[in-house]
Amino acid sequence: MSSAPVPPPQTPRRKPRFTGLVKPHEAFPAVARLDRRMNDRTYRRQLGPRADAALVRLTTAANHSVLWMGLGAGLAATGARGRRAAVRGLVSVAAASATANLLGKGLFGGDRPSADPLPLVRRLRRYPTTPSFPSGHSATAGAFAAGVALEWPAAGLVVAPVAGAVMYSRLHVGAHWLSDVVGGAALGVGLAVLGRWLVPSPPGPGPDVPAGPRADVPALPDGEGLFVVVNTSAGSGRILKEDPLEVLGRDLPKARVHVLAEGDDLREIYDRAARGEDAGGSRESGGSGATRPALALGISGGDGTVATAAGAARDHDLPLVVLPGGTLNHFAKAADLTSMSATVEAVRTGSGVSVDVAELRVDGRDPVTVLNTFSLGIYPELVSQRERAEKRLGKWPATVWATARVLRAAAPLKVSVDGVVGSYWSFFAGVNRYVPQNLAPVERVRLDDGVLDVRTGRAEKRYSRARLFLETVAGGGASSVAERVRPLERHLALDAWTTPDLSLRLGDGTPHDAVILAHDGETLELDGGRVTDATLTMVPGGLRVYAPTDPAAG
Repeated sequence: MSSAPVPPPQTPRRKPRFTGLVKPHEAFPAVARLDRRMNDRTYRRQLGPRADAALVRLTTAANHSVLWMGLGAGLAATGARGRRAAVRGLVSVAAASATANLLGKGLFGGDRPSADPLPLVRRLRRYPTTPSFPSGHSATAGAFAAGVALEWPAAGLVVAPVAGAVMYSRLHVGAHWLSDVVGGAALGVGLAVLGRWLVPSPPGPGPDVPAGPRADVPALPDGEGLFVVVNTSAGSGRILKEDPLEVLGRDLPKARVHVLAEGDDLREIYDRAARGEDAGGSRESGGSGATRPALALGISGGDGTVATAAGAARDHDLPLVVLPGGTLNHFAKAADLTSMSATVEAVRTGSGVSVDVAELRVDGRDPVTVLNTFSLGIYPELVSQRERAEKRLGKWPATVWATARVLRAAAPLKVSVDGVVGSYWSFFAGVNRYVPQNLAPVERVRLDDGVLDVRTGRAEKRYSRARLFLETVAGGGASSVAERVRPLERHLALDAWTTPDLSLRLGDGTPHDAVILAHDGETLELDGGRVTDATLTMVPGGLRVYAPTDPAAG
């Protein structure tokens, strides 16, 4: 006696309390017919037990965006471009998930299809009880794939099949109708594109172009006429694994070299060399010891000593030679002097460019040449903390960590900027435009755009400390959004603008803590109890530097 086949157990389902306002499956008969037709065809499709199980595992892995977070971590490990793609992809996922689940399902919704006709191997252990339209899984899949592709198209091509498989899996396991999947995918892709419009990608490296217009500098094939100061305490040999003394002796043997010693007055050494006087302790790399007026002044050291050398070169109308050997070489990097061999080649061939500098005057004293940055408030400490952590964490996480650490103990500083008094956590002015557009920019691309790039962290607004931290976490995204949505601009704590000059007044005549003014890694402590006036003025093309005029050739 044969027994009747036992039907598979039905998957228990709890009806959602609220199924939406405009239910596409009920409001649009054509959509309902298409959904039922595609539902029937999908249910009849047999891919085999292994494929069925794999699709169930894949759709489960996408729960709560766990799959996309894992893929984002893998992308971030590939380098800077992968990190940008991962960040854009995951931010798009967050926006798509919130929009689909908090807004879309409440506004549209509808009942989900029944999975009862499916075999057990194709069923989920637990089905969602939220309204059906749009599919949250499809929205996050589309958002991640589109976000990644917008930053890194090749990676987007790899991610797209995974996203497509997740979307199909929602049909295969009976969790959604076709219209849910299509609507979710469109929502996710649309939000990723909108995010790209609100927060554009940073510009790429662009074509290889010189750091500035060509400048007339003498060719010194064997270094004769070049006077170089080597600051061994700046970490020259340790950073690039190139000993500047060895490089000069080998490649520019007739250059005069002075090794900076404790107690030396760097500016006086350059002044004597420019006048053809004995600089004291100098020697010719080749050993002849002849003393003649220098045709060019050189420096191997960090940004602080490079700025001093630049001031001397400008005062004596001589070109500057920068051997990138110090711990910090922001100026050398911007000038395409990425190695000592690049500098040597420029000196030998007479290749030079004109670059911008700024002049800083404090209380009417003689001007000081500023090559890179000027700052007040927390900026110097923020950069110091970031640079200590960035090798371990990476630049963006290190910036976030340093901002949180420094802001916690910071005190606002009252400054008059061009006659307008304000309260600031941080005040930064870069010579030429810097990137990224946040509180602690990292680098500049050009050395000849003729403006000061000013960034300030304002302290007057409510919760400005928290706002400034969140804007730093956004990595300049908040400023990009505000540029396109103007009403948001007044809520930002970070201000940014460009100008050819600045006039500052610090202190109000009442006793308080000292004010630290920093430029190019050097600091000046000002009496907080007296009024101090300072001006910073751009000098376009104010310095001639030996540098490649055809970077692609280097």
